[in-house]
Amino acid sequence: MPFSIPAAATRIAFAAVVAAAVFGTGAAMAQQPSPAQEREAMQACRADYEALCKGVEPGGGRIIACLEQHAEKVSPGCKQALMSLKPK
Repeated sequence: MPFSIPAAATRIAFAAVVAAAVFGTGAAMAQQPSPAQEREAMQACRADYEALCKGVEPGGGRIIACLEQHAEKVSPGCKQALMSLKPK
């Protein structure tokens, strides 16, 4: 089923926010996650984002901060996906 442009744009923005918040800038740039890893994290965290952080404006690490504030409620799959994005 094709995604509407707003839904696709939201997903892209969400993935970019996750990547930027996890990695920041500088040295971490060399260890950025692959597009497949970003898609996996986005899929794993989508329900958590919708349930816990829906009203949070993307950008500036706000979505990651929201998910971290609700760490006790975030699904195990989302936690694992976010951890896999962090530099080793």
